Parts: sequence; structure tokens; C-alpha cells
Amino acid sequence: MTDQAAPPRSAARATLRAFLENRLAVAGLVLIVAFVLFCFLGPLVYHTEQIATNLAGANQPPGAGHPLGTDDVGYDELGRLMVGGQSSLEIGVAAAVLATVFGTFWGAIAGYLGGFVDAVMMRIVDTLLAIPTLFLLLILAAIFTPTLGLLIVVVSFGAWLSPARLVRGETLSLRTREYVQAVRMMGGGGKRVVLRHIMPNAIGTIVVNATFQVADAILLVAALSYLGLGIAPPHADWGNMLSNGTEFVQNGYWWMILPPGIAIMLVVVAFNLLGDALRDALEVRLRRR
Repeated sequence: MTDQAAPPRSAARATLRAFLENRLAVAGLVLIVAFVLFCFLGPLVYHTEQIATNLAGANQPPGAGHPLGTDDVGYDELGRLMVGGQSSLEIGVAAAVLATVFGTFWGAIAGYLGGFVDAVMMRIVDTLLAIPTLFLLLILAAIFTPTLGLLIVVVSFGAWLSPARLVRGETLSLRTREYVQAVRMMGGGGKRVVLRHIMPNAIGTIVVNATFQVADAILLVAALSYLGLGIAPPHADWGNMLSNGTEFVQNGYWWMILPPGIAIMLVVVAFNLLGDALRDALEVRLRRR
């Protein structure tokens, strides 16, 4: 029993050690945690009015009472950055999870069944991949009134294609393994094989791709909001904050542009660093196996 339990524990330790030895990965993780605390706990400490406008206090530069100034309708920029970050992170994470789950099932089923079913399912993926993602999202966002839930669905609609292709490739490899063949010979159904054996063994690919999906989703939401198809005021996200700030770039109101732009850049870089580190750490585990 001890000998059988040791390899999983040693593999987990090797993965964790490889991750922690990557300083950029740790920095990315710390940055993500810092932004989550800033966006979700910050408003509990730094109270601002983010519903009613205050035109008398509009366009104030950073100073006492407003560390990052105010925007064109009097919203405190620091408080707006926190509230906008909540929407951006929620949409990014939720869209990534939804796209990863759906794409994983799609790719696993296609790869496991193979043949005609695989051909039809992957031609659907190829057809949708041929359409530029942003163009597709612009059409969907223009047809429907953007809300938080709708943006999650819209962004995930174009994001599930990548994990579907990746998991399908992993499944084509895993379905020929001895343990999968043994389960099938013992009478195990396709559902059991996919859920209990193929998907758990493809978890490394799935998790790494999910981190990149979060970064891509945040960028897509920012792009939609920048083009005026984001969440309607008084709600905010970093994209529409940046879009609003560019209207005053000639006035020198830098505090409306730099904070949301830097926030988007840092969060995207942090998730990319996390994804790179997880991929490297999982490769170390696979080499040890």
C-alpha cells in the first residue's frame, strides 16, 4: 500500500516544487491574489458612490479624497477600478470555466468515439474557428443587450473551441492506453471511460489551457467594452473605463486611462505567467513518471 501511494505523492511534490521554483509564476500568483483582494475586499474598506453621478466633482485630478481622481461624471476612479475589476474578473473566470468544461466534454466525446462522429464534431469546430472570434462576438453583442451573464455566455461561445481541439488530441492518445482498453474489455461503458479515465488523465492540459482562457476572456471583454458593447452604466468594467478615458486623452486626463489599462495588462500577464508555470511544472511531473 505504501509503495502504491508514494508515486502520486512524490509526483505532486515534484509539481509543486517546480512551480514554486519559478519566481515569475509565484509573482503571477501573488499578483492575481492581490487583484482579487483589491477588487472584492477593497470596496469594503474604501467606500465610494458608484451609482449616482456627481457632475460637480467631475474630472478632478488625483488628490485628497480621490487618490486616482474622478471621471467625467464624478465617479471616484479608485472605487471605479475596484468595481470594474469585479466585473472583468467574474466574466473572465466564469467564461473560461464554462468554455473549458464544454470544450473538454466536446473534445473528449469526439476523440473517444472517433469515426464519423469525430469528423462531424470537429468540422463544426473548424468552421467556427474560421470565423474571427472578435467579429463573431461583436455580432452577438450587437444583437443582444449586454449584461454580465450574457457577456459570459458570449465570450465562452468563442472560447470553447481551443480546449475542444486540445482535449480531442489528448483523447485520441489516451484511448489506446492499456488501462482504457482493460476497462472496455471488462464491460465499462463509454461514459465511465471518458469521465473516470480519459478526462482525469488530461487534467494537466485542461488546467493549463483554462488559465490562458481567463486571460483571453478578460482581453475580449475589454475589447468589446472599448468598442461600446460592454456592460451598460452605471455598471463598469476595465474595458469601458479605458474607452471612456480615451475620449479625454487630449485634455491630459491620464488618470482615466492609465489605471484601467495597467490593470488589464497586469492581470493578463499574471494569468499567462501562471499558465506557463503550470505547464512547466506538469511537464516535470510527467518526466518523473
